Amino acid sequence: MEAEFVIVGAGSAGCAMAYRLAKAGRDVLLIEHGGSDIGPFIQMPGALSYPMNMSRYDWGYKSEPEAHLGGRELACPRGKVIGGSSSINGMVYVRGHARDFDHWAENGADGWGFADVLPYFKRMENWHSGGHGGDPDWRGKGGPLHVSRGSRENPLVKAFVTAGQQAGYHTTEDYNGQQQEGFGPMDATIWKGRRWSVANAYLRPALKTGHLRVIRALAEKVVITEGRAQGVQVRRRGRREVISAKAEVIIAASAINSPALLMHSGIGPAAELSGLGIEVLADRPGVGKNLQDHLEVYVQMAASQPVSLFKYWNLFGKARVGLEWLLRKTGPGASNQFESAGFIRSRAGVDYPDIQYHFLPIAVRYDGKAAAEGHGFQAHVGPMRSASRGAVTLGSADPLAAPKIQFNYMSEPQDWEDFRTCIRLTREIFGQEAFRPYLRHEIQPGADVQTDEQIDDFIREHAESAYHPCGTCRMGRADDPAAVVDPQCRVIGVSGLRVADSSVFPRITNGNLNAPSIMVGEKAADHILGRDPLPPQNVEPWVHPNWQNAQR
Repeated sequence: MEAEFVIVGAGSAGCAMAYRLAKAGRDVLLIEHGGSDIGPFIQMPGALSYPMNMSRYDWGYKSEPEAHLGGRELACPRGKVIGGSSSINGMVYVRGHARDFDHWAENGADGWGFADVLPYFKRMENWHSGGHGGDPDWRGKGGPLHVSRGSRENPLVKAFVTAGQQAGYHTTEDYNGQQQEGFGPMDATIWKGRRWSVANAYLRPALKTGHLRVIRALAEKVVITEGRAQGVQVRRRGRREVISAKAEVIIAASAINSPALLMHSGIGPAAELSGLGIEVLADRPGVGKNLQDHLEVYVQMAASQPVSLFKYWNLFGKARVGLEWLLRKTGPGASNQFESAGFIRSRAGVDYPDIQYHFLPIAVRYDGKAAAEGHGFQAHVGPMRSASRGAVTLGSADPLAAPKIQFNYMSEPQDWEDFRTCIRLTREIFGQEAFRPYLRHEIQPGADVQTDEQIDDFIREHAESAYHPCGTCRMGRADDPAAVVDPQCRVIGVSGLRVADSSVFPRITNGNLNAPSIMVGEKAADHILGRDPLPPQNVEPWVHPNWQNAQR
């Protein structure tokens, strides 16, 4: 079997590239190990806690014991399904701040500044403001990816934004527009009550072109001859075969699987690969390094009124929600329930937000376990730009063996200071007048957790990944020994091979990573096709006029 272009991974970037290449009339073959995304657990937004906890849809990765979090092994869900992690994520849509991408460009990712990437964000979007205002000049209309907003009918959702304003912060009608900083409505990849994953947005339209084939197989390694990628060795239906690529192989298998596949192919740190008996074809010490993620805690409050989603948190309630969604695609099941957001700065002297809030009108964990208190609400909060760095490595030369994932969470002293700030600022927001009619008491951390040491103990025990791994095949200039791909996503030292997904991020972006991952696929597609990049759009983001001296 052969194709002009062979893409590994039907996730956020992979489906975007498959769509653009197929629309250009190129012959594309997409390899995906996971199965179908059809079914209510994936397609119903309100069921988001189910697929990321199901082995059918998730690779089931866990970190190695994290020394600074009491030796805990943290879950690292990655989508093993058509649509990749866009089929199991929380559907929150955050581009990132303009300064994030300017930082990329300033550190070797030439042509990836905000002016360069904004046209690709706009090309991919079909934005629906839901009557909440926003920045139409900054947003896209007519792209394949529907981006919408929830109804925000729950009084707790509105109270969160009002409380932020009462605490002295700005409000923003569109954090994906000119002004990220502040409190306001949250965007989601949901359309007409359904999860609008990249499978729905990109893959299914690409299949209709007749230029795309999708096969279910496990990619074991890239076949490289005389320094050029020739194809991909896969395990399919219990047998090994090679899928030949006449033009290029493109890896878009996630920040975990992309570096692992490179290393199994002989591309990576020479000493590590040699120690496992893998022939070194390109010594790239940066493969698997620079691993980053967002860590968060849930600040949970018990509610004094039965206004939260807890009323649905029983067998009858869930059945009623599911039935309404199946019949009409409406009701609580048609929303991810993350309908209000906040982006703030941790202190004066920080020029753009470094703390993100997801507000949820129920006290519940990602694994679906509700707080014993009953009715409640919570804010997911965490720092956005930790200096801690980890790595993805191989524990075995066997491609069927899971890679080793070590995030090194909380390994920098600033991490602890930033997290304490997050918790204290959140308590202040929940203490505002807007929440007075609804607040009974604090569930966690709990009123008795006040000192730095007590808060640190809480963080050590309760901090969880926000599921945003990235950076393990870092983009940079070809003469940078730590870079893995150049600014056109070409693997340095091997021809005919690219990587394009969240693994190429030089530094993690503000907020959830699905949107910038799709953007990477969109922009990489133009590089693959040899097209000139879309013309830059030079616009200036809003920055707090007194950021040097004021925290809010």
